[in-house]
Order: sequence, then structure tokens, then C-alpha cells
Amino acid sequence: MFARCGRRSPQKFLVLALVGLGLSMAIAACSQSGPLILGPAATTPRRINFTLVSFAVTQPAYDKIIPQFAAKWKAETGQDVSIFQSYGGSGPQARAVIDGLEADVVALAMALDIQKIEKAGLIQPGWEQELPNQSIVHRSVPVFVTRDGNPKNLQTWQDLTQPGVRIVTANPKTSGVARWNFLGAWGAVTQTGGTAEQALALTTQIYQNAPVLARDAREATDGFLRQGQGDVLINYENEVLLAKQRGEPLSYVVPRVNISIDNPVAIVDAVVDKRGTREVVEAFVRFLFTPTAQTEFAKVGFRPVDPTVAAAYADQFGKVDTLFTVADLGGWNRVQAQFFDDGAVFDQIQARMGGRTSTK
Repeated sequence: MFARCGRRSPQKFLVLALVGLGLSMAIAACSQSGPLILGPAATTPRRINFTLVSFAVTQPAYDKIIPQFAAKWKAETGQDVSIFQSYGGSGPQARAVIDGLEADVVALAMALDIQKIEKAGLIQPGWEQELPNQSIVHRSVPVFVTRDGNPKNLQTWQDLTQPGVRIVTANPKTSGVARWNFLGAWGAVTQTGGTAEQALALTTQIYQNAPVLARDAREATDGFLRQGQGDVLINYENEVLLAKQRGEPLSYVVPRVNISIDNPVAIVDAVVDKRGTREVVEAFVRFLFTPTAQTEFAKVGFRPVDPTVAAAYADQFGKVDTLFTVADLGGWNRVQAQFFDDGAVFDQIQARMGGRTSTK
């Protein structure tokens, strides 16, 4: 028996027949060749975008690197790529990512900041081994920016302890660059045969000569250059070199015993997997280690990690005889606990000096 379907016009029968034929062909195709993909998903999107979060002084380099990567990606894939960018202090940038800023890739001032993002569950453990050079993409060192002609003749970390020398630096509790400065002074003793007790004495004397600690590197620099504070500013070498390129040459000294300021990059796994951007982001971070990108970092004062580029730009960087790293001091976890946690060495130094911390 046949179910009663009611009366249909010949035109309606024709439409139904064509629909049935189409469905039959689709089912056949699925059974023979796997899932049938219809619509826009069958093609690569014409444009993709992702977000880079970095610390402020890298922006001049990325302004040059990003267009070069975009052109390379377009030539290789036919796809346009837009890279949204966010710049600021390394510590606040890390906190912003943890608090919800959807960064696909982070390039920060120290591994400690990326480790905080890892502990928040956004970056998978082992990120340091995913890229060349332990994921360190460029370097710098602390330098002494002096008044014209270096009238105090400040050459070494020990010179900063001289009576009457007024030091401008930031607070290691609130500033990334200030942590590098502290570790540079500490390691200048322990990495040349001195004891921890001698290192404590040196760093205590240095901070006794720094009566006011700025909140961050920008405030310290403004205090020294704009407000005339102090005899010496401890700052990044790359900032001094960039200022020179901009027509603001500064008198400075590179200590011959120094710490390597290693700046890492990492993919934020939770974000790239959520947004489907892993392929392009992986290509981007690999591009950062190419001579093309490394040259752009060198041009704005960073010490490149590519040996060929480093050799080509060697003359612009100050000579360091003894260069040590955070790993030589025990790694960031040990360094943080020993020096910068509440109640650790830096707090003990401040307590001896009456609790001086930072400007308000």
C-alpha cells in the first residue's frame, strides 16, 4: 500500500526529484571519499590574524619584522595575515595575558614572566625546548648611563659603591629591568670568585647610594634624563643604542663583568589551539630566529642570537669579558625565591635601610 501524499503539481515533483538526486550523490560521495565538505570551510580563509604581546622597547624592531613576515607568508600560502600587537612593561603584560588578554605569542623581557603564564595553564611545559637557543630570541646587558664625560669615572659595579655616587634605578620588586640590574651586581661578585656574603655587601652599598627607587625603567629614565636626578642610571644597553639612533647620544659604560639579559618568546598554546592559529604562529616565531628578523633586532640595539648577524653587528656592542646568565645563578625559580620574594634578600636590604622602596 502507498501512503497518501496529496496532490502535487508536475513542477513540484521535478523539484523533489532533483533534491533527491542531489542527496543521493552526496551520500555516495561520503561513502566513497570520506566526509563531504560544503561551503567556505572547503577553502583556506583569505585572511588570518593573531596577537603578539611584547614588552615596550621591542616595538621598533617588530614594526619592521611584521611586514616582512606578512609578505613571506602571503607568498608561500596566498593568505593575508594581520598581527595585532600589544606593548607595555613585561610584568604587566604577563599579568594581562593571565587575566584574559588573548595573546597567541608572547615575547617578554624575562623567562620568569613566561613561566607565570605557564603556571596559569596557558602555555604547556617545555616551551623553552620548542624553539632554537632555548627560545631566547635576543639579548642585552645592563649599562651605566653617566653624565657627559663620566665625571665620576664609573667603570665597574664596585665603583657604584663609592661615597657620594647617586644611583638612579628602579625597584626590583616592581620592575623587570631592575631585577636584571640587581643580578648583574650580585653576579659580578659571585661569578668572579667572591662569596655570597661579599655580594650582599656590594649590593647593599649600591642600594644605599640609590635613595629613591623608581617604579619602573621608564620612570627611572625620566628622572635621570628629564629631571636631572643622580650621577648614573642603570639601564638596558639596547635603550641607549636606540636613543643614539634617534639623535639622543648618551654617555655610557658597559661593565666588563655583566649578566646576559635573555629575552624569550613562546607560543600561548591555549589560545592558538582555541583560535586555530598554531600553523601561522609557529611560522612567525621561527621567522624571528632568521637572519632577516635578527638583523632588525640588531638595528635597534638588541644583541642578536644568530651568530652571523651577531658578527656583523659586533662593533656596535660594548665588550664584556665575563658574561654570565640567570642559569649560572641557579635559574629563575631559585633567583626569585632567594632575592625577590617577600622577605628575601632584597627586602632584607631595604629593611636595613629603613624600608625605602619606590617613588609614589
